[in-house]
Amino acid sequence: MPRQDKPKPEPEQEEQERRGPLEIALVGDLTDNEADLTDRLLGIEPGGECTIYFDSPGGSPYCAMSLVSLLRLRGIRATGIVTGECSSAALWPFATCTRRIVTPYSVFLFHPMKWQSEEHIGITEAAEWSRHFAELEREMDVLLGELFGGATELIAQWIRTHRYVTAAEMVKAGLAEMAAMRPLPELMPVETG
Repeated sequence: MPRQDKPKPEPEQEEQERRGPLEIALVGDLTDNEADLTDRLLGIEPGGECTIYFDSPGGSPYCAMSLVSLLRLRGIRATGIVTGECSSAALWPFATCTRRIVTPYSVFLFHPMKWQSEEHIGITEAAEWSRHFAELEREMDVLLGELFGGATELIAQWIRTHRYVTAAEMVKAGLAEMAAMRPLPELMPVETG
């Protein structure tokens, strides 16, 4: 059988391989950045890798679920690194990451979901929203425990008590790994030659 040479990678592909996985900054309110975050995730080929840096107080639970869906359905292997805050709805995309890294200064806020309407709505619609939101909250709390892959009861307790959680507590619970404040070798450019 004749030997087939591997096709030579395109210059852009070679450059990307030297730089490492695509990096995405998830900073600020998820809802305000949803279009850009979605576009960036769609730019990663299915089964590809990326690094997501988190510094977010959260945002819409629907936006969070959309990002989780994109990561899971496309099989994206993401490394999540919390550089500041990762709270509320931002917890779901972070929990979806296949590797989760925190620094000694990372902070997390777990709390029950909140909803608000700035529109004038009738009592029937408000009652339906309330029913829907209670169901969604239960389902998302269960999913958060599944995404983190453990500590379900501890996470449920943190949510019920509106708990600010430290990086050390996340590591102790087995939900993340601690990184010192120095370069991570796997994020450094690959030397060629």
